[in-house]
Amino acid sequence: MLPRPFFALAPMADVTDVAFRRLVMHLGKPDVFFTEFVSADGLFHLREIKKVPDDENPLLRDLMYARGEQPIVAQLFGSNIETMRYAAGVIARLGFAGVDINMGCPDRSVEKQGAGAALIKNPVRAVELIEAVKDGIKGAGSEIPVSIKTRIGYDKEIIDEWIPTLLKGKPDAITVHLRTRKEMSEVSAHWEYMERIVKLRDASGAKTLMIGNGDVHTLEEAKEKVLQSGADGIMVGRAIFGNPWFFIGRTFDDTPVEERIAALIMFSRFFEELSSPKPFHIFKKHIKAFVNGFPHATELRAKLMNTNSADELIATLNKWGG
Repeated sequence: MLPRPFFALAPMADVTDVAFRRLVMHLGKPDVFFTEFVSADGLFHLREIKKVPDDENPLLRDLMYARGEQPIVAQLFGSNIETMRYAAGVIARLGFAGVDINMGCPDRSVEKQGAGAALIKNPVRAVELIEAVKDGIKGAGSEIPVSIKTRIGYDKEIIDEWIPTLLKGKPDAITVHLRTRKEMSEVSAHWEYMERIVKLRDASGAKTLMIGNGDVHTLEEAKEKVLQSGADGIMVGRAIFGNPWFFIGRTFDDTPVEERIAALIMFSRFFEELSSPKPFHIFKKHIKAFVNGFPHATELRAKLMNTNSADELIATLNKWGG
């Protein structure tokens, strides 16, 4: 049901939470949102073992969304068949437009669980997880799609083996971050591989949508990469920092300082309203992205980094503006 090409907001831990997505929804909505990842094991443990009430469950708070964010896909990580099946059912009942399986996160704590990028080294389990998630969705009486976010390899590029393996599970979409796990973000994304990835899909006869990800700086660049690669869509991550207008084609430099400051104030209010009990220092990682590239920005950032609430931040900005 998405347009072709379509443009998605990437799932990013401690970034694309409900407050940040609310800001983007107001200022420049993408074709599809993805949540920050949620632990399937943790969701199962808190709900089924510890019996934490849903309104007190921090993982369910991470799965909050506004009606205006639809279509929105919830991302899960895990390697346990049963907990992934269970968590997929929970997500389906919450009304999400899809379930995404994280098969690319390089975080060591995630990999120790056999999840994230570790699944690139365990292709059998990767396909089993796709089936488990589909079963969980079906058990919830739903038919929402299943997607995967992964990389081109672990220590080296293995597109010709890895992509066909994933296609065996018949996912509805695959997002490929065009770097290996070893490369992290230390090298440029290998967009030269995306056309080959699309051709592997075509040769298999699968209807899986192929989405490219990595080093896309503007909407215009995203459109160019679609034309060059044949991808169905593009997922955008770091380029959204400080530029919640990305998906309507604006760049950071296009946006007046006054609008950036107004957006930061709006974001701080959303954070305190919607992201509680997350500490305010998590919000402060965004300050540099918004307060940058104008006279005395460095001094203003230093003052803002010493604030500990939305009220303090707004008072500092008002004093600076006055």
